[in-house]
Amino acid sequence: MTALSRRHFSAALAGGLLLPSLALAVDTALPVPASLPGAAQTAAAKKEPLVLLISLPGCPYCELVRRNYLLPAQRTGSLQAWQLNITDSSTPLVGFDGKLTTAAAQVAAWKAGFTPTVLFLGAAGQDLAERLVGLASPDFYGAYFDERLATARKAVLTRP
Repeated sequence: MTALSRRHFSAALAGGLLLPSLALAVDTALPVPASLPGAAQTAAAKKEPLVLLISLPGCPYCELVRRNYLLPAQRTGSLQAWQLNITDSSTPLVGFDGKLTTAAAQVAAWKAGFTPTVLFLGAAGQDLAERLVGLASPDFYGAYFDERLATARKAVLTRP
């Protein structure tokens, strides 16, 4: 192999290894609620829990949760999911108490500062299932997510 073809091969190999990580560099988005009670009422009207992703811009694990679990379910209509940006301290957000807050303040109040965290909430903001914190094992994440979602859905159906 000549020096020139080795360089081309090396460049192609490096580009091929780099492209998948570049694809994850662009964050996808879930809707951001202006009102937590409003989002929860929308979900409750469909007999669903409020599924809320606590996210950080540029977080590759948050992106994996969005792309692989939340967005596909949202596209099929089987799930309504929203997200809050842990660093957003400027966009107004109506909290479950009816007062104006921000995503950053609400996340701090929930003590949900680790990203990604998925919350499964009821119409009044109560936890309906255990929080899904982090992405320690991508192999089992789907099972953990499905289990918590089933628990939350059951709670929605059994609560008055």
